[in-house]
Amino acid sequence: MSTYTIGEVADRSGFTASALRYYEGIGLVVPSTRTGAGYRIYDDQTLARLAFIARAKQLGCSLEEITDLVSIWDGERCGPVQRRFHALVTNKIRDAESQVTELTAFSAQLQAAASQLSGDPLDGPCGDACACVTDAPTSASTPVPIALGTKPNDPPIACTLEPAAMPDRMADWRSVLDHARSRSTAPDGSLRVELDDAIDVGALARVVAAEQQCCAFFTFAITVDDRGIGLQVGAPAGAEEIVASLFGPPA
Repeated sequence: MSTYTIGEVADRSGFTASALRYYEGIGLVVPSTRTGAGYRIYDDQTLARLAFIARAKQLGCSLEEITDLVSIWDGERCGPVQRRFHALVTNKIRDAESQVTELTAFSAQLQAAASQLSGDPLDGPCGDACACVTDAPTSASTPVPIALGTKPNDPPIACTLEPAAMPDRMADWRSVLDHARSRSTAPDGSLRVELDDAIDVGALARVVAAEQQCCAFFTFAITVDDRGIGLQVGAPAGAEEIVASLFGPPA
């Protein structure tokens, strides 16, 4: 088995030497041995552990969560680690979707306020009747801008779904996309999601129809051919991040 100095491990893992020393202090990473002069020596097992830690950090795991994962990662079986990791990531999906809902609602408030503040000011000092103080009227049907970059003839990249309804819509998409086998970019640039045979095509069609009503910039096609059941999702330029965040990026 190869051995590495702390500098070599830093170069190979992407973690700084100071981060490696900190991880050693909290028990996440331990040198395999030390030289007679006291220099830390690491091995391939350390690099593998650091790759696992980097993946967990990338997915938003806290040091406490990573420490818990690492405590079982050193075992002989992957199954318990993967199940624990899956539970953590699933919880983080729910947290992220809740934040998206809150930020979308806040974005709608900001847009309404910006529209109100763009009008002519009162003739005189600010007061109860001026746009600086009075709340802007809001409507559930007011489109919430999500991104820019449409062509002149494209529908605006905006969603008219009420913020309170977004968690249920996200749950509907999760139930559909749990059946995804793979994702790829179609020749026309749209996203193609291959679905397994257990997918309820009727439920898929209902979710697609509901999404099209509030997000007219999407185009959908459900296909059944020798490749199996597929969903193609098209969107104008500027909506790539929205497509990837909702349907997953192509492999």
